[in-house]
Amino acid sequence: MTPPPTTDPEAGPAEADAADRGTAAPGSGPRRAGTRSVTGRVVRAGGLSLRVAPRTLTVGTAAAVLLAAVMVVTLTAGEYSLTLGQVLASLAGRGDETGDFVVYTLMLPRLLVAVLVGAMLAVSGGILQTVTRNSLGSPDVIGFTSSAATGALVVITVLGGTMLQVSLGALIGGVVAALLIYVLAYHRGVSGLRFVLMGIGINALAVAANSFLITRASLHDALTAQAWLVGSVNSRGWEHVVAAAVTLAVLLPAALSRTRSLSMMELGDDTASALGVRTGRDRTLLIGVSVLLAAFAVAAAGPITFVALAAPQLTRRLTRSSSPGLVTTALVGALLLATGDLLVQQLFPAAQLPVGTATGCVGGLYLIWLLASEWRGKGRYA
Repeated sequence: MTPPPTTDPEAGPAEADAADRGTAAPGSGPRRAGTRSVTGRVVRAGGLSLRVAPRTLTVGTAAAVLLAAVMVVTLTAGEYSLTLGQVLASLAGRGDETGDFVVYTLMLPRLLVAVLVGAMLAVSGGILQTVTRNSLGSPDVIGFTSSAATGALVVITVLGGTMLQVSLGALIGGVVAALLIYVLAYHRGVSGLRFVLMGIGINALAVAANSFLITRASLHDALTAQAWLVGSVNSRGWEHVVAAAVTLAVLLPAALSRTRSLSMMELGDDTASALGVRTGRDRTLLIGVSVLLAAFAVAAAGPITFVALAAPQLTRRLTRSSSPGLVTTALVGALLLATGDLLVQQLFPAAQLPVGTATGCVGGLYLIWLLASEWRGKGRYA
């Protein structure tokens, strides 16, 4: 795989301008066959630079517009139907008591949790798939979400803790699993394949532990735990919104600060190291960010599957880019989960079906298709 042209801060004017255009500089030799040119321009501000690709910008804008449309439909077409004017009046602080109750207590917290959790899971999956260089490198496949669920189930079935303690248990479970996988996979560095294989093993152990905890619990605790395990944004409040928003506001910039390292890791550790990337340090930091995003997402909404696996894949296909666009991936993940929750509300209004049932069904079909594509040799992201 030939690395895409990049802007070298020490390159001459011709080379830098050629890299910005995605073409070869005069005298630099012909481009290799099969190399995709990099479109877009590099925007510089002070010591920072950002490549703006038109297709990625278009996909991100379209995802944001669709997400806004889904949010409007969710707020106006729920069980307690409101007009768009009533919703806008409530958001502007001029609504009546009924409208404010429906918007601020019933609908908006649930919607915002779906948007934030979808974005967190998508970014977590995008980071892991890039770091491991494996399309199955997702927190729900490797075992982060199942282990976070184990920590929460211990609090529910053994300790009988509050929802805040359940969230803390989920966070501890996800972090412990990540440390265990990292230690077991470490041998003169962390190989992506070893990391995925160890994660699959830890995932199997966590699933078994979850089943054991449920079978040993009382009927009430078992029902509570099983409902939580499905993954849902039902009955979420503003405390969940604040926790998820703060987590995303802190961890997404941390991941974006390592965007160049993430892109270089696509080319392999040797190439990335030759290009000046400290692969060991940056991989550890990025895996830590991914784990925390997944753990906080599980703490807020339970172990919702499919989103972390599919959103990065869909983003890569739509943008036709091999490098991870974390902001676009976050928007696509938010759109997927918000749309899934809207469909569940509209198709099963009386059952209050958790959104995790819908994403689980779709995710199983998607995983079958992904594995079949891999076996046919269509490529790592086919």
